[in-house]
Amino acid sequence: MSDFRLEVFYTVAKRLSFTKAAAALFITQPAVTKHIYELEQQYDNKLFERKGNKIQLTPAGELLLSHTESLFNIYRNIDFDMNALVHKKEGILALGASTTISQYVIAPILAGFRKKFSAIAINLMNGNTEQIEKALLDKEIQLGIIEGRSKHQEISYTEFIRDEIVLVCGQDHPLAKKSELSKALLLENSFVMREQGSGTLEVIDYALKEIGMGVSDLKAEIHLGSTESIKSYLMHSNCLAFISIHALTNELQRGTLRVIDVAGLHIERHFYFIHLQGKPDGLSEVFLRHARLTHHLK
Repeated sequence: MSDFRLEVFYTVAKRLSFTKAAAALFITQPAVTKHIYELEQQYDNKLFERKGNKIQLTPAGELLLSHTESLFNIYRNIDFDMNALVHKKEGILALGASTTISQYVIAPILAGFRKKFSAIAINLMNGNTEQIEKALLDKEIQLGIIEGRSKHQEISYTEFIRDEIVLVCGQDHPLAKKSELSKALLLENSFVMREQGSGTLEVIDYALKEIGMGVSDLKAEIHLGSTESIKSYLMHSNCLAFISIHALTNELQRGTLRVIDVAGLHIERHFYFIHLQGKPDGLSEVFLRHARLTHHLK
């Protein structure tokens, strides 16, 4: 339904590369150049300018990008609403999920959704909470599921499911058979930590402050970017780590990792659906309803 020239412009604006845009759209680079030139003639404004070997948006380009994103959202909603009249639900949903959710929570939800709504394609972006929030603000995704506390006024946060973050060590760790650690003993041990920007790290820091300390007080031996790498590291070291209980099902069943309580410390959080302020678009609403129903029936 949209003007193909606007699709070309949007693709170039998001990639800041005529070559990458041509590859993404399966057209030639001269064709990309021609479409951009025609838009510039139509609006009597340059949309891109060169900075050395790179291009960047002009103020006119930034304005057109903003309108194009809004227009494409309208087109998506029109397609959804019109298809709904004939009992069809189809389109493409750009979804983002932070690391723990994408690895341990979302797969069965996605599988069930695809069985029920086979005409809705899903493009899933993975990243930490900070990256998923940025992708939403940049309108690269329509809906996100994240771990962490709300920050941005432009984003609407809706509770999804509850999570607990627990202290974990390998089965051969000297503390593996201890039922509870004191705060002092916590400070004496080394930790495997998540990277900055992780929603998990933020929640841990918030909870530790309740018992008079913070993440910066813990001895970090190494920072790793995924829960799987953290679990593997724990099995080969004398470190501790805070990990979501959702990520530990297999290891706790096999006994390769152990959970240790910390006196006075209980770390609970929610996973959140996020969308830009206002009513979510039609496809996002369908996915939200499905995900809530899936969790409710568990």
